Amino acid sequence: MSDILDKIVATKKLEIIADSKKISLANQRRLAEGNNQDSALQVRGFINAIEQKIALGNAGVIAEIKKASPSKGILRETFFPAEIAQTYEKYGAACLSILTDREYFQGANTYLQTARAACDIPVLRKDFTIDPYQVYEARALGADAILLIAACLDLHQMRDLEACALDLGLDVLVEVHNAPELEKALELKTVLIGINNRNLKTFEVTLQTTLSLLSMVPKDKVLVTESGIMTQTDVQLMRSHAVNAFLIGETFMRAPDPGIALKALFSS
Repeated sequence: MSDILDKIVATKKLEIIADSKKISLANQRRLAEGNNQDSALQVRGFINAIEQKIALGNAGVIAEIKKASPSKGILRETFFPAEIAQTYEKYGAACLSILTDREYFQGANTYLQTARAACDIPVLRKDFTIDPYQVYEARALGADAILLIAACLDLHQMRDLEACALDLGLDVLVEVHNAPELEKALELKTVLIGINNRNLKTFEVTLQTTLSLLSMVPKDKVLVTESGIMTQTDVQLMRSHAVNAFLIGETFMRAPDPGIALKALFSS
């Protein structure tokens, strides 16, 4: 792992200990299972929403809501998650990705709750999931999908966390940065594979990361390219290689209206 990922995972372990003293694992599970019985909070199909967009010939865009990042600092000073969610939905996002990490991304669980309540599209809890407690917490918050980052989990952990998610009806996006991580990710049941173009050690971004790993991804998987999609040329490059799903955050977060930026990026 990179130094920053080591720090984040160490912080997560402490957060889980502290959070579980406020709400026990058993109670988080009850809250999660309770949401599955609540018509307003039942799971929205995350993977299905992406596949439907692609089936219509459109890009399946996972539009991200995040206030800051460790490498870039504050991305958006005026930050209203509900309004951002609504403009993303209006201008064609398939799904949302919402940062809930407090320490490094200035996220919050309430951002996910308010954004999801403001729209009808599925929501990914974007966080560093390392423990089943967080999976139950994600569903208790109303998330429709979770992220598993191969760089900070071994295969046994990934399988356990995925099984926990699937039991709750959650979809799983598994994120990789290189070939060994991709090989590990392909052992999971999920069809949703994210290739992050950002090097975790140098923070450099190159779209070649996605292109170089393409041949390893089976045709029955849904490939999501993440990080570094900034121009229509970038989008066209990916789509010319049959990469039709995108997770984009910074490009939209820096725009006056993130939804209009989404529409402009994907207009041909």
